[in-house]
Amino acid sequence: MASYDRFRAGGSPRPLKTGRTWWYAAVAAEAPGSFSTRVRTRTRHGCLGAVLVLTVVYAGLVLTATGRRWGDAAVTGRRADTAAVTLLREHPSLAGLTTLSLVLGGVLLLATGIVRKRYALTGTAVGAVVIALALTGLLQRYAPRPRLLDPGGALVPSGFPSAQTTLALGIALGLAFVVPYRLRGLAVGAGTLWAVAVSAYTIAAGRHRPGDVIAAALVVLAVHSGCVAFLARKGRVGPGARRAHGVPGLAATLPLALVAAAGLGAGIWLLGTTLSLPATAPYDPAELRLAHRCGQALAAGVVATAGLVLLALLRRVDLDGAPAPYRLGGPFVEAAGAPPDAELVGPFTEDLDHEIS
Repeated sequence: MASYDRFRAGGSPRPLKTGRTWWYAAVAAEAPGSFSTRVRTRTRHGCLGAVLVLTVVYAGLVLTATGRRWGDAAVTGRRADTAAVTLLREHPSLAGLTTLSLVLGGVLLLATGIVRKRYALTGTAVGAVVIALALTGLLQRYAPRPRLLDPGGALVPSGFPSAQTTLALGIALGLAFVVPYRLRGLAVGAGTLWAVAVSAYTIAAGRHRPGDVIAAALVVLAVHSGCVAFLARKGRVGPGARRAHGVPGLAATLPLALVAAAGLGAGIWLLGTTLSLPATAPYDPAELRLAHRCGQALAAGVVATAGLVLLALLRRVDLDGAPAPYRLGGPFVEAAGAPPDAELVGPFTEDLDHEIS
């Protein structure tokens, strides 16, 4: 047994594994400059960035009169959009297909992890979906907002964020935890495109405003980034091959990037025009139709961007792989006689006696 593999004094004995003790991953992951630390830092920044953007979206589209008026116009404008009306009228089964696809997506997520015997990662992926849905429900119920009444005087329930988008995108991003590393780009990219379609249907059917879909995408991105940061904190991430999933993933990530760029570009370009709607009715049907298309473009762009951001955060990170070997440096290591560029199997040198207390 190596000198750094001893049990803690007075601690509970735990089973040791060759090359990976119960405390080695935690110690090595906390070392400055280690692979796990770099992954944890960037995923934590991604989580905090998503929360910050979510706060801005909530303040702009829910708490301001201009944002609420734009959201109402986007929902009302679906009736003036002949393409959306024709699609929903000619294909009434889309509602059932959307629900069925959500069920099948959840089954696929579970089945993939169980077949590959990645039980811990499957639990993490399912837990991320559950946490995102729980946060969505809490925001829908308790987030402060003006009281909105329908024409009959009943209180209108809040749809901020969209539960359907949260579930669809949560399943899509959860695939990053359970699919093989080489297929991650293809699986997550295709799943995110499906989530874009689900979110577009919810807006076209009038179930949610564009802001609800945008907020749901940000909630899912924040939760999944936080879960990856937690795995990195535990030292359970490893370096992946540089081009293991580059070429197969292009079949899904390239269309996803086009959707993100086109959606965000068109949505931001149209947003300046649609925000200038009059404060009171009547509204021009052309302006309402433009607001609906602007909302669809922005929602699709944000959902697609969320998938691309998670893939970027997980670039060359294998959630299935072994932890990266720790590289020591500094005067103490040189004094111990270790080679300057040697990759050691533990965080300490062999001839120095260390003990975790």
